[in-house]
Amino acid sequence: MVIRMREYTTQMDAARKGIVTKEMEIVAKKENMDISKLMQYVAEGKVAICANKNHKCLNPEGVGSMLRTKINVNLGVSRDCKDYDIEMQKVMSAVELGAEAIMDLSSHGDTQPFRQKLTSECPAMIGTVPVYDSVIHYQRDLATLTAKDFVDVVRMHAQDGVDFVTLHCGITRKTIEQIKNHKRKMNIVSRGGSLVFAWMSMTGEENPFYEYFDEILDICEEYDVTVSLGDACRPGCLADASDVCQIEELVRLGELTKRAWAHNVQVMVEGPGHMPLNQIAANMEIQKQICQGAPFYVLGPLVTDIAPGYDHITSAIGGAVAAMSGAAFLCYVTPAEHLALPNVEDVKQGIIASKIAAHAADIAKGIPNARDIDDRMADARRNLDWDAQFECALDPETAKAIRDSRMPEEDHSDTCSMCGKFCAVRSMNKALSGEYIDIL
Repeated sequence: MVIRMREYTTQMDAARKGIVTKEMEIVAKKENMDISKLMQYVAEGKVAICANKNHKCLNPEGVGSMLRTKINVNLGVSRDCKDYDIEMQKVMSAVELGAEAIMDLSSHGDTQPFRQKLTSECPAMIGTVPVYDSVIHYQRDLATLTAKDFVDVVRMHAQDGVDFVTLHCGITRKTIEQIKNHKRKMNIVSRGGSLVFAWMSMTGEENPFYEYFDEILDICEEYDVTVSLGDACRPGCLADASDVCQIEELVRLGELTKRAWAHNVQVMVEGPGHMPLNQIAANMEIQKQICQGAPFYVLGPLVTDIAPGYDHITSAIGGAVAAMSGAAFLCYVTPAEHLALPNVEDVKQGIIASKIAAHAADIAKGIPNARDIDDRMADARRNLDWDAQFECALDPETAKAIRDSRMPEEDHSDTCSMCGKFCAVRSMNKALSGEYIDIL
C-alpha cells in the first residue's frame, strides 16, 4: 500500500520510496492509469513529471511514451522582437490550444521578470535554456564567462520555478575535432550547442555543463528540476541525419541519464531535428536502447528541407511517425521556422499541426481512450449534427468559421456546400430509413 507524505526531494525520489505525490495523483487521473503503475514508470525514469517546487500554479503533466504525447511551444523575445506583452499573449493562447509546455527562449532584455511571470501565472510546464540567458544576464561577451557563471544561471532558473532546463552536456572538446573532421553540411544548428561549442573553442576549456554536471544535478535535485539533455549535434538538414556526431553525442547522453537518475533527478533526452522519414523509427529505437527508455523529446523531426513557410507540416509528418515509434514529447514547429520569430497566428498553426501529429500517434500506439473523440466525431457526422462536430473539432472556431462563410443555398441544416443534396451521408441515412431521396 502506498503512503503519502513530504519526505522526498524529487518526483523520482518519491516514486522510489513509494510516496504518492499530488502531482502523481493528477497525472494518473489524466492518463486513466493506475497510480502504482505510474509510480513504477517514474521510479524507473520512463516517465518524467516536470514539477519545480517553486512553480505553484502548475497543472502537472507526465511525459513518457506510454502516456499521451505532449506538446512543447517555444516562445521568447529577441533583439528584433522585444515585446514581452505579445509573448505573454502567445503563451496564454498556446495554453488555451492545449500546449502542455512553454519553453522560454528569450535572448534579449531583462529576462528574469518574464520568466518569473511565467512560473507565477502559467499552468503549463516551463522550460528554459540557461546558456542563452548567461550572456544576457551578465551582459558580457561569451568568452569572458566562467564555468561558475553558467552554473549560477542554472541555479537562478531553478529558483525562479522553471520545471525543466535544456543543458547541452553531450558535446565535449572531442566534438570540436569531430565537427572539423566529418565535414557536416550544416555543422551545428542548435543555438545552445553552438554557444557551448564557441565557448570551448575560444577558452580552450571543457564544456562546463559536462564538467560540472554533478554540481548541476545537486541544484536540480534541490528544486526538482528535470534535466532535458540537449542534442547539440542534432541534424540541421537531411544530409546530416544519423551521422557519427549525432550518434556519438547520444551515447554520451545515455551515460549522463544514468548519472542523473543516481541523483534522483528526472531526465528527458532531446532528439532530431531534420531527418528522412525512413530513418525516424530506427532513431527512436536507438534512443530507447541507449537511454534506457528515458522520455524522448524531438524537434519535429522535419522530413524535408525545402518547405520554408510550411515547416509546421513537414514537422507534423515526422512528429507523428516519431511519436508512434516511441517519442514522448513533440516540440512544435511553426510556419515561420527558419524565417522569423513566430507571430500569434504562426504559434496557433504550429500547435494545431503538432496536436494533430500527437493525437494520430496516440491512436496508432493504442493509448487508452485516445480514439474516443474520433468516434464521437464519426457519430456526429453520420447524424449531420454540425454543433456536435464543432464540439469534437481540434479547432472549433476555425471549423465553424469555414462552414458559416460557405453555407449551401438551401437545406442548411444537413448538408455543406461541397455536396449539397449529393451528400453521401444524407443519401444513406434516407435510404436506410426508407425515405425518398431527392437530389435535384
